[in-house]
Parts: sequence; structure tokens; C-alpha cells
Amino acid sequence: MTSSLIALLATTVQALPEEAVQAVTDGAQAAGKATTEFSLWPLIANASIPVQLIMGLLVIASITSWVIIFRKWRVIRRARIEADHFEERFWSGAELSKLYAGTTERSRSVGGLEAIFEAGFREFNRIRQRRGVDARAQLEGAQRAMRATGSRELDGLEHNLELLANIGSTSPYIGLVGTVFGIMVTMHSLVSASKQVGIADVAPGISEALLATAMGLFVAIPAVWAYNRYATSVERLAVRYDAFSEEFSSILQRQTHLDE
Repeated sequence: MTSSLIALLATTVQALPEEAVQAVTDGAQAAGKATTEFSLWPLIANASIPVQLIMGLLVIASITSWVIIFRKWRVIRRARIEADHFEERFWSGAELSKLYAGTTERSRSVGGLEAIFEAGFREFNRIRQRRGVDARAQLEGAQRAMRATGSRELDGLEHNLELLANIGSTSPYIGLVGTVFGIMVTMHSLVSASKQVGIADVAPGISEALLATAMGLFVAIPAVWAYNRYATSVERLAVRYDAFSEEFSSILQRQTHLDE
């Protein structure tokens, strides 16, 4: 046993041939060069025509969704701020006639809660000026005006939200269609080739196909997130509009009893 160990230790380890070492070194350098030179643009430029068309459609959808996202953010933020300011003035004890005079200034455009108040108080005063109209008719007229104005305000807030939802829900499937086309084109080209193919021949086609799926997800995720957030914000504003309409109706009802 001891002699066997001594003989094993005494043997010299032969070095690898220079050709093998050079081959390993060249392979490592080629792999590192391929990793560092990876870029998305060659995949897009060398993609098949159907895949390029689908990628272009996804780019247009992405630009459209981001334009809607930024515009809707400004609209909802402005509606929330205007609602806060008007409620602060409304519940501060100011006279309704003075608030109404402020909303009817020609140099101002009203919206949100202020528009609902203006429509309800205008209709209330118009019906009250008629002879022989009871208090119930005055109140119902004001409520109808406020409901109609509130519906128009909410419709403006919800504008283009449906398009945002459609972009978010369909973009992954559009990207998947591009993936299917890319794989089909790659497979047909490999089948028609007479030489033996390897992973280097398959990789570009598969990469461009998967890029279409990635682009679809890149378009869909922000659109879905923004739609859910803005839809929730619009619902909250709708609750505020309805609550204000009910409270203002109660104030008008007390006003009709005082007039009697």
C-alpha cells in the first residue's frame, strides 16, 4: 500500500497540449465577447417582417398608453384639488348666492363639485321663480340637474380609460403572436438549410421571438397598473360627488321650508 502511494506521488502530471489550451482560451474569449456585444437593436433589425410589424404595433401602443397615463394623472389630480378647495369654501359658512356668483364668472371655467353645485343651484333658482311650483318640484329639479352634471364630469374623468385597459389586456397576446411568428420563421429556415445546424443557428431566431413577448409585457404592465389606479381614483371622486349632491339637496330642502 505504501509503495503504491509512493509510486503515485512520484509520477509527474503531464501538461495539456498547447493546442488544447489555446482552444479553451479562444472559446472563453469568444463567449465573453458575445456577452459584451449583446444588443437588442440587431435582434429587431434582423427580425422577420411579421415580427417587425408586431414590434412596431407594440411601440405605438406603448407611446399611446404613456400619453394617456400622464394626461389622466393631470386630469384626476386637478379634479381632486378643485374638489378639496371647493368643499373648503362651501363648508366655511359662505352664502350660497355668493358661491353661485363666483361660479358664474365668465372668466372662469368650473368643473367637478363646483359644476355640480352651479347646475343644482341654477335649476333651483329657475324653478323657484315660477308661480305655483311646490317645494318638492324645486328640489327634484335641482337633483336632476346635479345628477346630469355629475355624470358628465365622471364621463370626462373616465375618458380613454377603456383604451388603457384594452392596451394592457391585449399587449401580451400581441407579443405572443410575434413570438409564434418568429419561431415559425426560424424553424422553416432551419428545415430548408442543407447543413447541420446547432445552437448558434437557432439562438438569433428564438431571441427575436422572445423579444416580442418581452415587449408585450413591457407595454402591458404599466397600462394595467395605471388603469387600476385611475379607475379607483375615479370611483372615489364619484363617491364624493354623490355625497355632496345628497348634502346639498338637504340644504336646498331646508331652504324651501324657510321660503314657505
